[in-house]
Amino acid sequence: MRKTFCLLCILGLSVAAAAQPAEFKAPQPVFVSSCGQSMAPTMMKVILQKAGLTYSIEPLATAAELKAAGAKTLIVTMGASLKGMGAAGIAIDNELTRVAALIAEARKMKLTVIGAHIEGMKRRAQGADGGDTTDEQSIDAVAPLCDALIVLKEGNSDNRFSTIAKAKNIPLIEVDKNLDLVARLEKIFK
Repeated sequence: MRKTFCLLCILGLSVAAAAQPAEFKAPQPVFVSSCGQSMAPTMMKVILQKAGLTYSIEPLATAAELKAAGAKTLIVTMGASLKGMGAAGIAIDNELTRVAALIAEARKMKLTVIGAHIEGMKRRAQGADGGDTTDEQSIDAVAPLCDALIVLKEGNSDNRFSTIAKAKNIPLIEVDKNLDLVARLEKIFK
């Protein structure tokens, strides 16, 4: 009886351990680009530096530049800036086409693809000028195609990213503030 009880306990622990989702992991080096030319790549640069990771950043990266970079993970920041796109001389349609090609190349290269929305609700359409849907278009273009999503919790207050993550079975990593990303990225990439 005692052996049976111990065996059941061990089996129960094994099943419980198997039911726990594994911590999301990704390899270095990291290549960061943008879908929308907001300030997020600059913010991500600071976070990656603090985490001590090997990375390169090219907000307007092409598929050819990604291929040449030797990266193992692609992070695409989501969040459109009309000012940023204007300064780069591009429109949202150009961005969506470029990023689709970038992610397609990443898939061919078998890279891990992470979508990051780290500017919060102020970057989302709710805070944009009337009729400006560019931020939401950048989310639609990137988030469903990712292996994981990293978002500022406040920017997910309407559960937009939660809904995408659940529908596509994508791990969702939420942080209260961007500095919390330093420790999370250390765990993910080390």
